[in-house]
Amino acid sequence: MKIVVSGSTGLIGSALTQVLQRRDQDVVPLVRRRVAPGEHALAWDAERGTIDRVGLEGADAVIHLAGENVFGRWSAAKKRRIRDSRVQGTRLLCDALAGLHRRPTTLLAASAVGYYGDRGEEAVTEASAPGEDFMAHLARDWEAATAPATHAGIRVVNMRIGVVLTTTGGALAIMLPAFRLGLGGPIGSGDQYLSWIVLDDIVNAMLHALNNQNLVGPVNLTAPAPVTNRDFVTTLGRLLRRPAVFRVPALALRMIFGTDSAALVQSGQRVLPARLTASGFDFAFKDIEQALRYLLAPAERAR
Repeated sequence: MKIVVSGSTGLIGSALTQVLQRRDQDVVPLVRRRVAPGEHALAWDAERGTIDRVGLEGADAVIHLAGENVFGRWSAAKKRRIRDSRVQGTRLLCDALAGLHRRPTTLLAASAVGYYGDRGEEAVTEASAPGEDFMAHLARDWEAATAPATHAGIRVVNMRIGVVLTTTGGALAIMLPAFRLGLGGPIGSGDQYLSWIVLDDIVNAMLHALNNQNLVGPVNLTAPAPVTNRDFVTTLGRLLRRPAVFRVPALALRMIFGTDSAALVQSGQRVLPARLTASGFDFAFKDIEQALRYLLAPAERAR
């Protein structure tokens, strides 16, 4: 299969690309830079509205993961980049796919569990309504931007991705140094739910969605047992044999990240992967302690 992948150098994209290549798939990165002559890649620029439409011809599938990193202080410019990179980029790609003579059969397009907003203890599935905060509105518009591909007959899967756990990047990698020093603890109240998934499982879930023709529309890519932030940090501290009692107060978060970004860090969703589970996907890591033991084992042996 010829599979075009945007965001191929990111946390998920790089792991997914390696697996696809090991399976002898023809992976073509979609990159935001000039492509050298003879390079096996396609160029695009969402800001300028340019994309290599000729190179997209004949692709069997497209996996769209690109987007501005949401970590950091949210200035007005940062929020605009977060939104534009997702909504405009997705619309540009989907308009191009819809106009091809030989369209792909499948588009896996990233979205986020932020679609549901801050829902407290409420369990949400793909059938639940969207939230009303910045990330919820963003995710709604992000998914709507795939409409041209759907209307052109391409099977679109909107992957609502949770917090991806790996020691090589992302939230867990950021947290580990402080926790190893015994300085970890809950964020804010600690009551907010964390809808997590191990990197291995999200890669396998994407491969499952790629090959399962019955999966269409929104699909939650999260483990089946979300936990509160308090339970997560307590488990992490226990496995590292360190206390996890240094609570990060809401005021400190607002001072570090700004009001909007701090609200995101303190919000949570109790997301259940109803459609993924119903489709027959088997998670390797369903329990947070099992997942953290697996992730920490290589690093702890190295220490």
